[in-house]
Amino acid sequence: MTRAERLGRYQALPLPSTKDEHWRFTDLKGFDPEAWTANGAAEIASPPSLVDVEVAGVAHVGEAGIEIDRAPDGVRFEPLTDGHELLYSLVGWDEKFAAHNAAMWKHGLLVHVPRGVVVEKPLYVRIANAVEGGSLFWRLLIVAEPESRFAVIEEYASATPDLSAYSNAAVEIVVQDAAKVEYISLQNYSRSTWHFASHHGRVERDAELDWVAAGFGSAKGKVRIQNDLAGPGATSRVTGAYFADGTQHLDYDTFQEHMAPSTTSDFAFKGALRDNARTVWRGMIRVEEGAQKTNAYQENRNLLLSKTAHADSIPGLEILANDVRCTHGATLGQVDRELLFYLMTRGLNRAEAERVIVRGFFQDVLDRVELEPVREALAAALEARIPQS
Repeated sequence: MTRAERLGRYQALPLPSTKDEHWRFTDLKGFDPEAWTANGAAEIASPPSLVDVEVAGVAHVGEAGIEIDRAPDGVRFEPLTDGHELLYSLVGWDEKFAAHNAAMWKHGLLVHVPRGVVVEKPLYVRIANAVEGGSLFWRLLIVAEPESRFAVIEEYASATPDLSAYSNAAVEIVVQDAAKVEYISLQNYSRSTWHFASHHGRVERDAELDWVAAGFGSAKGKVRIQNDLAGPGATSRVTGAYFADGTQHLDYDTFQEHMAPSTTSDFAFKGALRDNARTVWRGMIRVEEGAQKTNAYQENRNLLLSKTAHADSIPGLEILANDVRCTHGATLGQVDRELLFYLMTRGLNRAEAERVIVRGFFQDVLDRVELEPVREALAAALEARIPQS
């Protein structure tokens, strides 16, 4: 399909509304995707990074294009072209924002690691919005050939704290037989940025995808995360951590599809909310007919740090096989007042006590993050959201 045809597809699709089940709690009234300057020109910005880690390859992305500072030998770490055979194989144009991305993206990155290659240090890509009132359409394609092992850190940031912008991202991850990919996606946009993203992974026989999704910034939007367990013995683990305050509205829509027997998925999302913030998490486990011996788990836990914060959790199961183990859970709770009082009697002020509680609340999901610099950066970013006094 040509770009013109993809643009036509985007234009034909209606903007989602709260009448659509997956958008029931995220109202886009007043938002016009076409009101933003498309890929406005600007130098590639370098806002502060959440993580400080020694890397094997670095790419910086902005409205002006993509700059690759360095790339490891034997690995394709290069600008993505529209003709790649695996492009659009997982994220196509069947949804309004995915179709907008497919029609409009200009800057993308290909990460292709050959068979058996092990990259010891992570590959890092920074996507930075720098144009006031601008839009940035970003595309990432990750291909792990059989028995390869590597990590990719992807960070979204704004050039200034109050930048108003529209971000639309699409990420496709293909993990072939017996390969392992660690994929860390950190979203730290300004509070005036609308962010929409579709992330889709496909995990083949005896392969593993270890995924970390962290959300701190943006005003409103939706992030879709789908994992296809497509080969026997495939494993997927997704760890989510988010913190919303002010009037932020974060929406995560996750889907675990077990398509082959003896597959495992483990999704754990935790969030903390302050002020008038709102979050939505919708999770679905689907086990296809014949995908026996499936082991699937999903959970969402939310900690409310104010009485006006609100979180919606909607877990779901759709099981078409009969020899499976599928469980899910969702909880919502306020800060334990007795624990808060106890910490304050030990000399901590309220803000310090809340930081201790937040760290404890997130500790089990932080422990799932294998890369120590990322784990510590996430912990610091979560605690930093608590005001000093």
